[in-house]
This record gives sequence, structure tokens and C-alpha cells, in this order.
Amino acid sequence: MRSIFQTVGLVFFFVATAADASGTSQTVLLSPPQSDEPVVVRVGFQLLDINSIDEQTESFEFSGVLTVQWVDQRQAFDPATEGVSEKFYQGNFQFNEISPSWYPEISLLNVAGMFEKGEPLCRVQPDGTCTLVSSINARAKTSLKLMHYPFDRHALRLVFGIPGYTDSEFRVEPLPMPESSPGEIHLPQWSLLDVRSTPATILPTSPGSNQPTSTLLVEMDVKRSPMFVLRLVVGPLFLVVVLSWSVFWMDRASVGDRMSVSFVGLLTAVAYQIILGDILPHIAYLTPINVFVNLSFILMCASIVVNLIVGELNRSGRGAKADTLDNRCKVAFPVVYLLLIVMISVVFSLRF
Repeated sequence: MRSIFQTVGLVFFFVATAADASGTSQTVLLSPPQSDEPVVVRVGFQLLDINSIDEQTESFEFSGVLTVQWVDQRQAFDPATEGVSEKFYQGNFQFNEISPSWYPEISLLNVAGMFEKGEPLCRVQPDGTCTLVSSINARAKTSLKLMHYPFDRHALRLVFGIPGYTDSEFRVEPLPMPESSPGEIHLPQWSLLDVRSTPATILPTSPGSNQPTSTLLVEMDVKRSPMFVLRLVVGPLFLVVVLSWSVFWMDRASVGDRMSVSFVGLLTAVAYQIILGDILPHIAYLTPINVFVNLSFILMCASIVVNLIVGELNRSGRGAKADTLDNRCKVAFPVVYLLLIVMISVVFSLRF
């Protein structure tokens, strides 16, 4: 009986020892590699598509491939012993349940709600170099300056980093990736000019630390194609303003007809402003297109004032002065309108 208890005790001892050793090994593998220098994590991003750009929320939706590479000597192996020249962990199950290694959780720090990551592929080389590849589809927050709308261009930014760590623990470096051809990215009203990646630092994300966090900054230069706004807003409204000047060629005695033409143009401009309220960006500051629409509205209001003055001069027997005013307006209104358009272009190009 005594020998039976001794045997059972030895079994429990070995099981506990094995569990403790397994737990210790797992703890070591789940912790970052120990080093006196910051662990270098190389991050690469390949843009596949820009799905949409939202001026109201200052965000954009995109899709791409995120590649993360680091070296963990604890993952090194002998190809002859393992029977493979490279280890693969493909899919969520293999990566989460079978892969024994710690890995850097790269996050999109300026995410704006949606963030979807495809199934990962982790490749481990004999020297411990690990490469983690996954597709992402997300929406990111960025800063849009629309002062030049619709002739604006922006740098859409993605900030990838490891939150909770400082730059003394991890250093993010760019990983060369196949460049996205601007011609392959098709987005209505926009053209992709350039994509570049640079290392950067941001405010601390580690609790109780004042050291910055190392990140990878991906900037995508995009330029708006203004033809949509020009043909929808500028062209039709310009024609309405020009046609409203036809009152200066009408009989000075037909005040009612002149006022009808002017008010039709004015109401058309008001209707355009209502329609454009849903199309143009909802921003507080002025843009060239806002100034153009407002000046067109003011000039049509000025033509109504001229009609009233011409009518009053005609009723008071000063028809010659009324004709002179009409003749001067035939030249003054087009010249002033064109000068104002040029001035808008010059002021906004120099100021911003």
C-alpha cells in the first residue's frame, strides 16, 4: 500500500513539474524578445484601393496588405531536424492555436470605426526571422484642408504602431514593399499621385510613461478632379448670370418684363444653392466655389436694383440717362464679373 502511494505521488510530481515547465516556456514565448536595444519591427504597407473619401467626417476607406517582420531567436530551428526549410502558419486557427510565438500587434492608430483584418500568414525562417502578412480593410481619420475646393489636394495618412510600448522598447522601421501604381487606383473625382512610408513618433501610448511611441507613417497624395463641380455648378450658374444681363438690352419702359427675367435668374441661383447644400462640403470656412456662388447671387441682385433705377428714370422723363445706365451696365457687369473670378483665383492661390 505504501508503494502505491509513493508511485501516485511521483506521478503527480512529474505532472506538476511538466505543467510548470510548460507554463514557464509559454510565458517566455508570449513575452517580447529580451534585448538591451529596442526590438526592431519592420512594417510594410501595400495599398490596393481607396474606396471612398468623406469630406464631412474627414475620413477615408481603404484596403491593402500589411506586412510585419521581426526577429525572434526563440523561434529559430534546425531545418534538418524539423524537416522543413521554412515554417508556415496559415489562417486564424493555425496562427492563434498552433503558432507558439509572441508577435507584435500592429494597430492602425488613427482608425475611424471600421477595421477588418483578413486571415494571417506567418512565415518563420530558420534564423528566427518571422514575417506576418494579412490583408486589411479599414476606415482611417485624416485631416482634410478644403480651402482650395474643388482644386484641392491632400495627403491621406495612415499611422501604424504598437500601442502600449515606447520607442525605447520597440522601433518601427519601413519594410520595402511593391509600389502601388497610381494608375491602378480608381476613385471617382480623385487621382492618386504618390504613396510613401516614413518612420515617425507620436505622443506616449504607454501608461505611466512620457516617452513617445514609434510608428510608421504612410502618406497617400491624392488630387481632386474638378470637372464634376465645374460642369455641375460653375458652368450652369455662369450661364444663368450671363443670361440675366439680357435685361440691359430690353426696353426701358418694360420694367415688369425686366424684373421677371431678373427674378427668374435670382430664383434659379437660390435653387442652385439649395441643391448644392447637399453636394458641397459642410465646412465653416469659405472655399473658391462658395465665393463664386455668392458673388453670382450678388450680381443678379444688383441687376434688379439697376432695373428699378432705370424704371424710375424713365417715369421721371429722363430716358436718356436710363439708356446711358443700360449701356454702361452692358460693359460693367461682364467686366466686373470676370475680374472678380480672377481675383478669387489669385487670392485663394496666394493665401493658402
